[in-house]
Amino acid sequence: MSRMPVDEDERRARQEAHWLVREFGAEASLYAAMKAEKAIEQRDFGRCARWKRVLEILADSPSADIRRGVAVK
Repeated sequence: MSRMPVDEDERRARQEAHWLVREFGAEASLYAAMKAEKAIEQRDFGRCARWKRVLEILADSPSADIRRGVAVK
């Protein structure tokens, strides 16, 4: 079974979410929300959409996965 390719925006959002978890742990969602808000203030709706996707990824991740991500590095 072949895997569907992940588009560049999705890859970037997942990478950003992973980095946020490593750097900020449980506060990763707060940081992403602040970035989305700043993008809205600057009327950069493309960047806002990316941060919204990061928030969705963080919300879908079980807390055990987040803790595991922090423990990896």
